[in-house]
Amino acid sequence: MAKANPTTGHKLLDNQVVRFVLSAGVGFAVDMAAFDILFYAILKQKSFSILGIDVSKYVLAFTIAFAMGVIVNFLITRFLVFSSSTLSPGKQFFRFVGVAILGYFANLGILAILINHFKIAPAVARPGAALSLFFASFFIHKLFSFNLSLRHHAS
Repeated sequence: MAKANPTTGHKLLDNQVVRFVLSAGVGFAVDMAAFDILFYAILKQKSFSILGIDVSKYVLAFTIAFAMGVIVNFLITRFLVFSSSTLSPGKQFFRFVGVAILGYFANLGILAILINHFKIAPAVARPGAALSLFFASFFIHKLFSFNLSLRHHAS
Protein backbone atom coordinates (compact mmCIF):
# COMPACT_ATOMS: atom_id res chain seq x y z
CA MET A 1 0.00 0.00 0.00
CA ALA A 2 1.47 3.35 -1.04
CA LYS A 3 2.07 5.98 1.60
CA ALA A 4 0.44 9.37 1.20
CA ASN A 5 2.84 12.21 0.53
CA PRO A 6 2.50 14.67 3.46
CA THR A 7 3.51 17.59 1.24
CA THR A 8 0.58 16.99 -1.14
CA GLY A 9 -1.81 18.75 1.22
CA HIS A 10 0.55 21.69 1.55
CA LYS A 11 0.90 21.96 -2.22
CA LEU A 12 -2.88 21.97 -2.57
CA LEU A 13 -3.17 24.75 0.00
CA ASP A 14 -0.61 26.76 -1.98
CA ASN A 15 -3.11 26.89 -4.82
CA GLN A 16 -5.27 30.00 -4.71
CA VAL A 17 -8.25 28.31 -6.34
CA VAL A 18 -8.18 25.53 -3.74
CA ARG A 19 -7.99 28.08 -0.93
CA PHE A 20 -10.91 29.97 -2.50
CA VAL A 21 -12.96 26.77 -2.67
CA LEU A 22 -12.22 26.14 1.01
CA SER A 23 -13.06 29.74 1.93
CA ALA A 24 -16.29 29.68 -0.03
CA GLY A 25 -17.07 26.28 1.47
CA VAL A 26 -16.76 27.57 5.03
CA GLY A 27 -18.86 30.64 4.17
CA PHE A 28 -21.41 28.38 2.49
CA ALA A 29 -21.51 26.07 5.52
CA VAL A 30 -22.21 29.05 7.78
CA ASP A 31 -24.86 30.26 5.33
CA MET A 32 -26.56 26.85 5.07
CA ALA A 33 -26.46 26.15 8.81
CA ALA A 34 -27.91 29.58 9.56
CA PHE A 35 -30.56 29.12 6.84
CA ASP A 36 -31.67 25.77 8.25
CA ILE A 37 -31.73 27.04 11.84
CA LEU A 38 -33.65 30.17 10.87
CA PHE A 39 -36.05 28.42 8.47
CA TYR A 40 -36.85 25.36 10.57
CA ALA A 41 -36.30 26.45 14.18
CA ILE A 42 -36.51 30.20 14.64
CA LEU A 43 -38.88 31.71 12.08
CA LYS A 44 -42.28 30.26 12.91
CA GLN A 45 -44.56 32.35 10.64
CA LYS A 46 -44.95 31.79 6.88
CA SER A 47 -44.36 35.49 6.19
CA PHE A 48 -43.27 38.64 7.99
CA SER A 49 -44.11 42.31 7.54
CA ILE A 50 -40.87 44.29 7.33
CA LEU A 51 -41.22 48.04 6.73
CA GLY A 52 -44.72 47.38 5.43
CA ILE A 53 -43.57 44.76 2.94
CA ASP A 54 -44.62 41.11 3.25
CA VAL A 55 -41.52 38.93 3.20
CA SER A 56 -41.76 35.16 2.99
CA LYS A 57 -40.07 32.98 5.56
CA TYR A 58 -37.55 31.57 3.07
CA VAL A 59 -36.59 35.05 1.82
CA LEU A 60 -35.99 36.34 5.35
CA ALA A 61 -34.04 33.23 6.35
CA PHE A 62 -32.05 33.42 3.11
CA THR A 63 -31.23 37.12 3.59
CA ILE A 64 -29.97 36.77 7.16
CA ALA A 65 -28.04 33.57 6.44
CA PHE A 66 -26.53 35.01 3.24
CA ALA A 67 -25.23 38.06 5.13
CA MET A 68 -23.63 35.84 7.75
CA GLY A 69 -21.96 33.70 5.08
CA VAL A 70 -20.69 36.77 3.20
CA ILE A 71 -18.97 38.17 6.30
CA VAL A 72 -17.27 34.85 7.09
CA ASN A 73 -16.32 34.34 3.44
CA PHE A 74 -14.87 37.85 3.15
CA LEU A 75 -12.67 37.46 6.21
CA ILE A 76 -11.28 34.10 5.11
CA THR A 77 -10.87 35.23 1.50
CA ARG A 78 -9.13 38.44 2.50
CA PHE A 79 -6.63 36.82 4.85
CA LEU A 80 -6.06 33.38 3.31
CA VAL A 81 -6.87 33.58 -0.39
CA PHE A 82 -6.13 37.04 -1.74
CA SER A 83 -3.79 38.28 1.01
CA SER A 84 -1.43 39.80 -1.58
CA SER A 85 -4.00 42.43 -2.54
CA THR A 86 -2.79 45.98 -1.94
CA LEU A 87 -6.27 47.50 -1.82
CA SER A 88 -7.34 48.89 1.54
CA PRO A 89 -9.45 46.50 3.63
CA GLY A 90 -12.37 48.94 3.47
CA LYS A 91 -12.29 49.05 -0.32
CA GLN A 92 -11.97 45.26 -0.47
CA PHE A 93 -14.98 44.85 1.81
CA PHE A 94 -17.05 47.40 -0.12
CA ARG A 95 -16.28 45.66 -3.41
CA PHE A 96 -16.81 42.19 -1.93
CA VAL A 97 -20.19 43.20 -0.54
CA GLY A 98 -21.12 44.82 -3.87
CA VAL A 99 -20.43 41.56 -5.66
CA ALA A 100 -22.26 39.68 -2.89
CA ILE A 101 -25.34 41.88 -3.36
CA LEU A 102 -25.43 40.97 -7.05
CA GLY A 103 -24.97 37.33 -6.03
CA TYR A 104 -27.75 37.72 -3.48
CA PHE A 105 -30.28 38.77 -6.12
CA ALA A 106 -29.08 36.11 -8.56
CA ASN A 107 -29.35 33.47 -5.82
CA LEU A 108 -32.74 34.79 -4.72
CA GLY A 109 -34.04 34.60 -8.29
CA ILE A 110 -32.81 31.05 -8.77
CA LEU A 111 -34.13 30.11 -5.33
CA ALA A 112 -37.58 31.52 -6.13
CA ILE A 113 -37.70 29.60 -9.41
CA LEU A 114 -36.63 26.34 -7.77
CA ILE A 115 -39.12 26.70 -4.88
CA ASN A 116 -42.11 28.30 -6.58
CA HIS A 117 -41.99 26.83 -10.08
CA PHE A 118 -40.27 23.49 -9.60
CA LYS A 119 -41.66 22.91 -6.07
CA ILE A 120 -38.25 21.96 -4.70
CA ALA A 121 -37.95 22.06 -0.91
CA PRO A 122 -36.06 25.16 0.36
CA ALA A 123 -33.38 23.04 2.07
CA VAL A 124 -32.58 21.42 -1.30
CA ALA A 125 -33.12 24.52 -3.45
CA ARG A 126 -30.76 26.69 -1.38
CA PRO A 127 -27.54 24.76 -2.07
CA GLY A 128 -28.54 24.33 -5.71
CA ALA A 129 -28.97 28.07 -6.14
CA ALA A 130 -25.66 28.83 -4.44
CA LEU A 131 -23.63 26.25 -6.35
CA SER A 132 -24.98 27.48 -9.67
CA LEU A 133 -23.14 30.79 -9.18
CA PHE A 134 -20.01 29.59 -7.37
CA PHE A 135 -17.45 29.45 -10.18
CA ALA A 136 -18.09 32.95 -11.48
CA SER A 137 -17.50 34.36 -8.01
CA PHE A 138 -13.81 33.32 -7.92
CA PHE A 139 -12.97 35.38 -10.98
CA ILE A 140 -15.16 38.31 -10.03
CA HIS A 141 -13.64 38.54 -6.56
CA LYS A 142 -10.08 38.06 -7.80
CA LEU A 143 -10.35 40.70 -10.52
CA PHE A 144 -12.70 43.19 -8.92
CA SER A 145 -12.90 42.78 -5.14
CA PHE A 146 -9.18 42.24 -4.62
CA ASN A 147 -7.84 43.81 -7.85
CA LEU A 148 -5.51 40.92 -8.72
CA SER A 149 -4.39 39.48 -12.04
CA LEU A 150 -5.73 36.18 -13.39
CA ARG A 151 -2.20 35.02 -14.19
CA HIS A 152 -1.20 33.97 -10.67
CA HIS A 153 -3.46 31.27 -9.22
CA ALA A 154 -0.87 29.57 -7.02
CA SER A 155 0.22 32.53 -4.87
